[in-house]
Amino acid sequence: MIVKHGIASPAFDPAKRPVAVFDWDNTVVKNDIGDATLFWMLKHDVILQPPGKDWGLTNPDLTAAAKSALNAACDAAAAAGTPLPTSATPACAAEIMSIYYNGKTAAGAAAWTDANTTTTNQPYAWVSQLQAGHTPAEVRAWAQAAFEENVGAPIGTTQTLFGVSGVAGYLRIYEQIRDLAETLDENGFDVWVVTASPQYVVEAVSEKIGVPPHQVIGIRPVLNAGLITYGFEGCGTLANGQTSLITYYAGKRCWINKVIFGEPAASQLAPNPDPSKRPVFVAGDSDTDLAMLKDATVLKLVIERHKLEVSCNAWANYQNKWLHQPMFIEPKSAPAAGAFACPTGVDPDGAPIKDESGAQFPKALP
Repeated sequence: MIVKHGIASPAFDPAKRPVAVFDWDNTVVKNDIGDATLFWMLKHDVILQPPGKDWGLTNPDLTAAAKSALNAACDAAAAAGTPLPTSATPACAAEIMSIYYNGKTAAGAAAWTDANTTTTNQPYAWVSQLQAGHTPAEVRAWAQAAFEENVGAPIGTTQTLFGVSGVAGYLRIYEQIRDLAETLDENGFDVWVVTASPQYVVEAVSEKIGVPPHQVIGIRPVLNAGLITYGFEGCGTLANGQTSLITYYAGKRCWINKVIFGEPAASQLAPNPDPSKRPVFVAGDSDTDLAMLKDATVLKLVIERHKLEVSCNAWANYQNKWLHQPMFIEPKSAPAAGAFACPTGVDPDGAPIKDESGAQFPKALP
């Protein structure tokens, strides 16, 4: 691929460099920088009490039970608009942690009305929304601190945080992926990171694999007077301030079409019919990356974490363009024959999962 499409190719055009896209969490790095940054935020008392102590403002998909639990645990801790002392208010931190990590209140009630669709994951979105009231520079500093804290921890470290056990307590950049990204760049590829973590979190550390901040597309909040708000920049036909589409699943395709290829709003959510306006190479690890993986025209690299939809596509290997790679650190065991129930699998909207041709899978894989 590098020889055929990079600077060694007679057809190489520096004005139309081939695009390579990497997911970040569990693709470039082992574990999740969005998680690590939120945990750092809880330990360092930077989340602001919402205006009017109305947690529904932070995310409209919080259930009544979640909002009530947050009010009960956090109302007395701080005035509206001021930092919550979460490190010293275990009940408040525990509710935020449980709602984010488990999708339930600490008492076990469902926390989200519609947590997961083909354009958003509300807990992922909430990480950005809990940064509201702060500047991008502040968030970058938190992310850098969280990154350094986690790369300093031994591989395999887990932790118990505010009542949730078994939480990953370390990060590592996959050196093999760093080498690949740098090699692609050296050979003329236009290398991007497209992530469902917040924009200002990932751009703070992306240069560690040679990708500059302006080549990162993450969850992009609307700014007001330089401060992060609860709403997100629009994509497709959605206007700024919306909360239903982030860089997640089909939302990643939308943002690639918008930012990298400059497609008009009406066509940003759809697969681009012009192969020259699609990535040549995409790397991802999860169902959240599936839309952009399917859009790659030459090679699709899956870091294998046994996620159903992406694994079904990778093992089906449509047009022989899919590559498997076990995780470079703490890899999972190889899946048993028939481990993935592809014929009965559904996507986040409840529709049957399909391969790139639009066909349902005829059998379990591998």
